[in-house]
Amino acid sequence: MGVDRVRKSIGPRRSPDSADAILDAAEAVLSEAGYSGFSIEAVARRARAGKPTIYRWWPSKAALLFDVYQRGKRVDNPDSGNLEDDLVGFLKSLFSHWRETPSGSVFRSLIAEAQSDATVAAALAEYTKGRHVHTGRMIERAKARGEVAADVDPALVADLLASFAWKHLLTNRLDEDEATIRTAVRYVTQGIAPQEHAAIQRRSRRRRIIG
Repeated sequence: MGVDRVRKSIGPRRSPDSADAILDAAEAVLSEAGYSGFSIEAVARRARAGKPTIYRWWPSKAALLFDVYQRGKRVDNPDSGNLEDDLVGFLKSLFSHWRETPSGSVFRSLIAEAQSDATVAAALAEYTKGRHVHTGRMIERAKARGEVAADVDPALVADLLASFAWKHLLTNRLDEDEATIRTAVRYVTQGIAPQEHAAIQRRSRRRRIIG
């Protein structure tokens, strides 16, 4: 990566090239020094950028780290036409990403630090808000298909899914089997389904078991 590119002086508006250079530098510092050794000073030296510029674009170290984390995130957001399968696929992909890349450790450290640092907590809340909107789209699609009751709040469902995922991250249980993930998702989907739809799904599962 071009982490040693000289930053262009562009004033307050963020230049995509300059921002990429800073993010490249942040990734390199994180890889070399780890979470505990990460600092804006080290990123500024690596990117040949001024600290005021970095702080103008990212108001805190945590905000920059969340951008670094999101930049490297590779998680599936399925659109299979079935909410249960979509959510199971999403959680499996998320667990795999956390388990197989350094990002899981970074995100776990950010969550832990947020418990005692108001700045990190604010950055985490802002990041979570954006991600819940993204996850909520799966719920909105299912609502349009009639799988979800009209009065269900997608953001609240996203909170429930995040709680399940974060618990597994924080307790290092990212190798959870698909059957357990599917059971947890089913509890959620049954709770938010229209009554008639939920009854049809239960009858269908019973027939499969008996058959």
